Amino acid sequence: MHSYRIAHAARLLGVSDDTVRRWIDQGALPTTGESPVTVPGDALAVHAAHVAAAAQDPSDALSSARNKFVGLVTRVQIDGVMAQVDIQAGPHRVVSLMSAEAVRELELEPGSLAVAVVKATNVIVETPKD
Repeated sequence: MHSYRIAHAARLLGVSDDTVRRWIDQGALPTTGESPVTVPGDALAVHAAHVAAAAQDPSDALSSARNKFVGLVTRVQIDGVMAQVDIQAGPHRVVSLMSAEAVRELELEPGSLAVAVVKATNVIVETPKD
C-alpha cells in the first residue's frame, strides 16, 4: 500500500500542508498511524476525487467527454487567426489552441470561468520509479 507524507499529499491535492492537517483533524482523511504522519494512498485518491467534484461545470450541456476541467482563464495570447488560452483548473494547467474568432465569441480573458473538455483516444499513464 502506498502512503504519502502530509507535504506530498498537499502537493498532490493542490492545497496547503495546513489544509491536509485540518482534514486529518476533522476525520476527513485517515492516517496510517505511522510517525511521521502519512495518509494512505487509497484514501487520498478518494478524497482527491471528492475535492475535484466540488468544482461544478457551469454549463447544462450533456456530453460524452468525461475529462472536464473547470477553472479560470489565466492567459490569452492572440496571434493573427489563432490563439492560445491557458486555464488553471486546481493544480492543473490546461492549454488550448483555438481560433482567435472563438476566443472573441466566448469572450475569454484572464479571470473568465471556463471548462476545458478533453476527448482523447490516447492517454499515457506513467508511474514514478521506486
